Amino acid sequence: MAAADVALRAVHDSDLPVFYRQLNDPDALRMAAFTPEDPADRDAFDARWARIRSSPDVVVRTVLVDGDVVGHTAVYGEPGEREVTYWIDRAYWGRGVATAALRGLLAEVTERPLYARAAADNAGSLRVLERCGFEVSARVTGYAPARGAEIGELVLTLDG
Repeated sequence: MAAADVALRAVHDSDLPVFYRQLNDPDALRMAAFTPEDPADRDAFDARWARIRSSPDVVVRTVLVDGDVVGHTAVYGEPGEREVTYWIDRAYWGRGVATAALRGLLAEVTERPLYARAAADNAGSLRVLERCGFEVSARVTGYAPARGAEIGELVLTLDG
């Protein structure tokens, strides 16, 4: 997948059903690990996205491949503690989409440092973050709702 095939744009209302479907993919949930307690709760999903989209502290973009909605990426949090996140449809894993999307977001949001978190066993996400310049800065343990257990989590930092 060429980076030119990946584009970012503002989130549209019509993207939300796609995001909801992606959030409820069992394999993607397990890999992401740190997810909502009940991803199938549509009311909670809608409320969360309403908060995300209305917050001046969040930069969120829909990820497109050849015009199709394949996920989203965002920067959120307090200044000095801002984190990146992304969710890409499993059908597009391993094609460079997440890396291209995150690079696009990082070009738009130039403040540093930025942080990211990933399950310690999520090799794909860790590769994406490292390709975008993030380095592991801490190892922690946290409760992962999608796995129903405490698991290892890596904190990564992108400095100026």
